[in-house]
Amino acid sequence: MKASKIFGMALDNLKQRKLRTSLTTLGVVIGITAIIGLAALGEGFRFGIKERMEQGFELRVLVVLPIGAAGTYGHFRLEEVEKIKKLEGVELVTPMNTITKMRIANKENTTLNVFTLGAVNFSEITQMIPERLTPIAGEIPSPEENDTIVLGYKTCYLNETAPLVHVGDNVTVLAQIDEPPYYVNKTFRVGAILGKSGVSAITNFDYWVFVPFNAVADFRKVDEYNVILVKVIDPENSEQVAKAVENVFENPYSISIIVPIAFMRQVDRILNFVQLFLLAIASISLLVAGIGIMNIMMVSVMERTREIGILKAIGAKSRTVLAMFLAEATLIGLLGGLIGIFTGYGLSYGLAYGLSNFMQPQQGRTALRNLEAQQALKITPMFSPEWTIIAFIFAIIICIIFGLYPARKAAKLNPVEALRYE
Repeated sequence: MKASKIFGMALDNLKQRKLRTSLTTLGVVIGITAIIGLAALGEGFRFGIKERMEQGFELRVLVVLPIGAAGTYGHFRLEEVEKIKKLEGVELVTPMNTITKMRIANKENTTLNVFTLGAVNFSEITQMIPERLTPIAGEIPSPEENDTIVLGYKTCYLNETAPLVHVGDNVTVLAQIDEPPYYVNKTFRVGAILGKSGVSAITNFDYWVFVPFNAVADFRKVDEYNVILVKVIDPENSEQVAKAVENVFENPYSISIIVPIAFMRQVDRILNFVQLFLLAIASISLLVAGIGIMNIMMVSVMERTREIGILKAIGAKSRTVLAMFLAEATLIGLLGGLIGIFTGYGLSYGLAYGLSNFMQPQQGRTALRNLEAQQALKITPMFSPEWTIIAFIFAIIICIIFGLYPARKAAKLNPVEALRYE
């Protein structure tokens, strides 16, 4: 018997039992909806996380920090910086000298909101992270301007009101130096105020102030550094460059290197695992639907025993009867899969809308909100043709597998006993 004829008969049989067919198909629809919806939502969430991390992290910048005693007195030496500059795959290297125990005040003696003071080479660091050092007022000073300071946005802007200082004003830095403990008081002229930069792999520069290297001669030695920034040519080679940087030091365990792209890869692996876990859970509903198909088809075989006997009595072969029942299961899988794809799209958008609203930042006065109001992550479902095709084929296969046993049972019926069945 031709395939078109078999599928035609199967379709007629399904139409005769519309309620039963609808309920059976509904199980397949629910399974495919869950798979498609979670797959699209998971892919969109992963893309959103990666995009946010790429915007907030300098993927090409490695951050080298001392642990314990690296170099001299827990700092890096100039010769170590020069060795890193010669490594293969390194585009640019710039050291920094940071001070955290300090207070900065304007001429009215109002304390600025500063976490860290960094002594830098402005020409190098603006090449290293140009998007983080873009002034909204004034200009980045030259290395010769040792009395000039650059302020991060939130050091002088509180709650978007008027700034505590302006370009050209003087500010006083009172710093505590631990080696040995003593205090230094120095006045700087504000040369520039930076725009908002947000959180990066390094830190939040909105709460930093920057001065030229030579300006910290009164604070500590200018040829010793406690941070080294390394810009690589290709971010994919970041981990190899990081290993080469470790080999520069006699004791690799005396330093710590932040490799943003390695962190991103780890997050991506975790998100992949979570997505597969959710899809595995969603697939259970499709397996439950398959059991329902088997149950319904077993009942159908019992109801149509005499019909099967008549077909065999007039010459229908066992494989024809087998094909008829498998065709019914296949049609249920096709119909349920197609409907499930569209409902899956709708489910993913509904979940994305709900989760995006749920993850909106709270309006309460919290410490985190006072530090920085982070924009909520917006989730946009991403539909992969591969996942859609896989889910559709999976639905058909499940229906065929669970319909195989009832179909084989129908095909093996003895025509004489089937005709006598009541």
